Amino acid sequence: MIDPKDRPSVADMPVRRLGVDDLRDCLLLAIDRKWLPEEAKWRLLFEVGEVYGIDDPEGGLAGTVVLSRYGPRLGAVSMVLVATRYGRMGLGGRLMRHLIRQAGDATLFLTATEYGRGLYEKLGFTAVGTVVTHIGQLRPEPEDFKQDGVRPARETDLEAIGRLDLRASGAPRAEVIRRLPRFAERTRVAERAGEVTGFGAAWRNVDNVVVGPVIAASTAMARALIAELTADLHGPVRLDVDTRHRALAEWVSSRGAVPAFSTTLMTYGGDLPGDRARLYTPVMQALG
Repeated sequence: MIDPKDRPSVADMPVRRLGVDDLRDCLLLAIDRKWLPEEAKWRLLFEVGEVYGIDDPEGGLAGTVVLSRYGPRLGAVSMVLVATRYGRMGLGGRLMRHLIRQAGDATLFLTATEYGRGLYEKLGFTAVGTVVTHIGQLRPEPEDFKQDGVRPARETDLEAIGRLDLRASGAPRAEVIRRLPRFAERTRVAERAGEVTGFGAAWRNVDNVVVGPVIAASTAMARALIAELTADLHGPVRLDVDTRHRALAEWVSSRGAVPAFSTTLMTYGGDLPGDRARLYTPVMQALG
């Protein structure tokens, strides 16, 4: 084991692009920070994003960060992790500055815990909202299923789903949408007069089922999609709901998924594009 005083300075530790062969070390780093080893999530991020890291001279990884690009103008930042033994040594800032340089002129966004918010503010990120994470055994009631036209998604719906996602997110996310049917446990669409007007997905994480994304024209449609996605599911569900969607948050809480914690939505370099009022839950906080 290297004596702490003999470790290289943060400035001398190069950042490199990681590959899926580094997945095991990413999971071990997450465990070191008391995060869950979310293998499916990490695999998706490797497929759609750019995973950067700093190698630990003692083995494994000293830190990671992920940039998921949505065209040239928007990028999601996630998985900002620094090994416990390198805490408060500036490694997180070094990784984030590297990512910002890689992103160029793109607007960036992330969801920050209270622990990380100070770093992002120093780098120029601005708080633009609050996201409340609800967790619990969701139990929809009969009236929640009364929205007409909610059905399982088909492969032929992908083009329409992509258009709805583009309108809501304001940026092309074709790589994410194309993988959604394979990644998710369930996908549903809302259809009216033969036109797909909303969609949602639910995917199984380590200790719960994440409901997201949910993109809908109204809160009633969002409720119906969520009810169909979670009906008869085994285990607790998680929904990340922006506080702008107060009515949905109240409904989710009344059905058993109660607020667990909150994070701050932050941006860098501009405002978030798209019709965000239609985005009721993200794919995951790491992707928006």
